[in-house]
Amino acid sequence: MIIDNFELPNLGAEEYIFDSHAHYDDTSFDNDRDDLLCAINKYGVCGIINNGSSFELCKKGLQIAHKYSFVYLAVGVHPEFAESFDDNMLFEIENLLSDEKTVAVGEIGLDYHYDDGADKDTQKSVFIRQIELAKKHDLPIIVHDRDAHADTLDILKEYKPKGVVHCYSGSVEIMREIVKLGMYVGMTGVITFKNARKAVECIAELPLERLLIETDCPYLAPVPFRGKRCNSAMISLTAEKIAEIKGVTRAEILKAARENTNRLFALNL
Repeated sequence: MIIDNFELPNLGAEEYIFDSHAHYDDTSFDNDRDDLLCAINKYGVCGIINNGSSFELCKKGLQIAHKYSFVYLAVGVHPEFAESFDDNMLFEIENLLSDEKTVAVGEIGLDYHYDDGADKDTQKSVFIRQIELAKKHDLPIIVHDRDAHADTLDILKEYKPKGVVHCYSGSVEIMREIVKLGMYVGMTGVITFKNARKAVECIAELPLERLLIETDCPYLAPVPFRGKRCNSAMISLTAEKIAEIKGVTRAEILKAARENTNRLFALNL
């Protein structure tokens, strides 16, 4: 089957994709977003959670979610925008939580990769305030953790939210601690990359009942499309690789990930 000019493997009759983390509000989709989302159900995609990163993108994501019945929304401020976070923005984010399409607070967390972002204390404060907001409304969080594994885990242990650490890039040891907290682990097309040693080690040990599969599209397209614009249908390739590592079928992986995503976000897709 061909979507977005790429040929993908055919899915079986009972194989359905639930993309637990996407960014269809990204400008790379501005020219053909509607064409893509109108067609994507034909390729096995039954659900998508679009993740906000700034307040403006949360509002754009909400419009997309209301246009497509299978698209849901996570709202939050990414650590990239932590310096602009204030009481008014927290209030505006909280207002979006009452919308019927909003199912989580995210994408929130810590990112220590770049030196020109908000300082660590600011990032931690913004992360904690949004965790508290999620707990107030009994919603899961979607966690961004880049080069901040120890601080992220410390905060999760202290506040004990429900949710998922998305695009997991940490060690097996930290993954075990995340699972002990009752949280989920999100895996992307990175698992198909040649240098994905840590991700492969984590998948080999991760219990299927704690697995979510995501694209983080338009980023992180799986091999053989690495470097191209990603879309939700490409999860079939990620699932194939995970199935190979776990010694099960692709259908079993897609089923487990879909059921886990439904459970975490209180949906039925």
